[in-house]
Formats: sequence, C-alpha cells, structure tokens
Amino acid sequence: QVELVESGGGLVQAGGSLRLSCAAAGRTFSNYHMGWFRQAPGKEREFVAAINWSGGSTYYAGSVKGRFTISRDNAKNTVYLQMSSLKPEDTAVYYCAAREFSVSRLDYEYDYWGQGTQVTVSS
Repeated sequence: QVELVESGGGLVQAGGSLRLSCAAAGRTFSNYHMGWFRQAPGKEREFVAAINWSGGSTYYAGSVKGRFTISRDNAKNTVYLQMSSLKPEDTAVYYCAAREFSVSRLDYEYDYWGQGTQVTVSS
C-alpha cells in the first residue's frame, strides 16, 4: 500500500525544463517499481518513463528519450521526472504510478496512482 502525490508541474516555455516529483506516503516504498504516465485532453493515457525498485533499470517512451530522465531516491520516498527541451506536445497531466513484481510500460499493470500534476508548454 502506497499513497502518491505529484508536484512540480506548471507553465513553461518551449525549450525549458521542469522537474516533477512524486512523494510516497507509506511503508516499503523501495519495494515498488515506479512509472510516469501522461494524458492530454482528448487523448489516451500514455507511457512516459519507468524505473525499477532499485533504480538500476530505466525505460522511456521514444518521444521523450534524450529529453526526460526518471530517477528515484528511496531514502526520501520520492521518484522524479526531469524534463528538458520541452515541447508543446508534452503538455498533459502527468501521473506517477507504482506496482510490485516488475517494471512495466503498461498502465493497467500499475496498482497505485497519484492525482496528477499539470504541465503546460507554451510555443
């Protein structure tokens, strides 16, 4: 059981950067694999990045490779998404999610979700 709260979203100009944070409340955060997903208006939720429990393995959607970096600090019960070279098409509500057993790119395999944080990238 883990409760997730995202923060760090906001409005940024194209080419700028933001760092999203996902803070976990509850025990055994380090047992969970974590993912970031996003959903724009009128579009389905899509995978962005994922990281295994130890931080030793990371995965990215092709659209964000080279621009976004997922990381975690288990001592702080927090997972991060560093976003650079932002584009207007990155505009979406960003969600963090947690699951046990293995890291995944599939939203339906995640057990716990935060409420999301809005990222808006202006042209």
